[in-house]
Amino acid sequence: MAAPSITRFHARAVALLTALVLFLSAPFASAVPLARDPDIEHALRKMAAPILNAAGLGDSVKILLVNDERLNAFVVDHSHIFINTGMLMRMTSPEMLQSVIAHEAAHIANGHITRRMANLDSARSASGLGLALALAAAAASGRGDVGAAVALGTQNSALRQFLAHTRAEEASADQSSVRYMAAAGIDPIGAVQVQQIFAGQELLNVSRQDPYMRSHPLTRDRLRAMQGFVTAYGGKSRKQPELDYWYDRARSKATAFLRPTKWTFQRADESTTEDIRHMRLSVAYHRQQNAAKALSHINQALALRPKDAYYYELKGQILLENRQFQNAVKAYRTSADLAPRNALILGGLGRALLTVNRPKEALTYLEKARSLDFRDAKVLRDLGSAYAQTGQHGLASLATAERYALANRLNDADIHARRALARLPKGSSAARRAADIVSAAERVQKRK
Repeated sequence: MAAPSITRFHARAVALLTALVLFLSAPFASAVPLARDPDIEHALRKMAAPILNAAGLGDSVKILLVNDERLNAFVVDHSHIFINTGMLMRMTSPEMLQSVIAHEAAHIANGHITRRMANLDSARSASGLGLALALAAAAASGRGDVGAAVALGTQNSALRQFLAHTRAEEASADQSSVRYMAAAGIDPIGAVQVQQIFAGQELLNVSRQDPYMRSHPLTRDRLRAMQGFVTAYGGKSRKQPELDYWYDRARSKATAFLRPTKWTFQRADESTTEDIRHMRLSVAYHRQQNAAKALSHINQALALRPKDAYYYELKGQILLENRQFQNAVKAYRTSADLAPRNALILGGLGRALLTVNRPKEALTYLEKARSLDFRDAKVLRDLGSAYAQTGQHGLASLATAERYALANRLNDADIHARRALARLPKGSSAARRAADIVSAAERVQKRK
């Protein structure tokens, strides 16, 4: 089926245009910087699964990590929950993180996103194109190539208007989230513990409040109500040792990459399992450019979990970034064999194959990665390189245009999309994707 035009989705998607804009900072940045890591995303899926099932959402919602250390989590459509790295690292138990996921899932399940979409006609005047509209288009069409054609930036007022929840919505989401946790057998006390982190922030100047506080207004009455919900629904929890493991692993990997290496070395022994300890040390040594020790520790982690696709992926990353290209291909290939539908892992294998001058083989994995998940700018970069090396210059220009569109660089995207149109067969799916980018860039230019 041919890729639909962006204009088909404009009326519905414009209300979502604030989705992936980084509203956490002032002045606001263009698009949310996603922190893509297959290991962490796998862990988040595992922790979210019982909550989403209890909410009746199943596997239709994807959890994505935002590379920002401030505390925040938000939803912008019916298919994605965004959690900041700061929120992941600040939580001290899986139940706390699951309560955040449950709260955002409640906003989706209770129809809050739909109601706000219907009331956001004023957002049509917001400028720019960014990843939010890409997500909206992809969700509406079921096609990643549609979403990859567009991107979005916006004004502060439209952004805050879209993300701000009313007190009624918050009360509804609070009660629903506790009910989901109880139904999933998860101790809902984590929901109270999360709210206690933000207690008192309503007295601070807005510029000093955490973004989560600004988009999810908290009052003492709300905290008391939450405590009442927990009392009513509590007492039905059961232990979740597997999720305890994946929570610690996700949090440990995030801190190992984002905290100072000294911090990681001091706390590695606090890991709940020996393989996680070795993983943390491997990342820390890798960041210190000590490849020998980094590889030694990831190999020790693999000795404990020899069928772990995500540890092989980390090994591949370490080898690749230390220019041990042939060994990197082997590690990524093993990872891909163990997780054949993980887009991030497939993209890593394609990238490694490019370093050993095998672009035709790399295309097999890069195209599959892109078909599974269009959000990875690295895959688009590598696709552009692989297409160029195999003489497919029109597709190379298109991949570059899509990468710039996702980065909210519409002028650059327009240039490369026009180059793609001059080289691609008229009427082809690829040509229509390029035309979508040109049309989007022209609309933005007219608004300026």
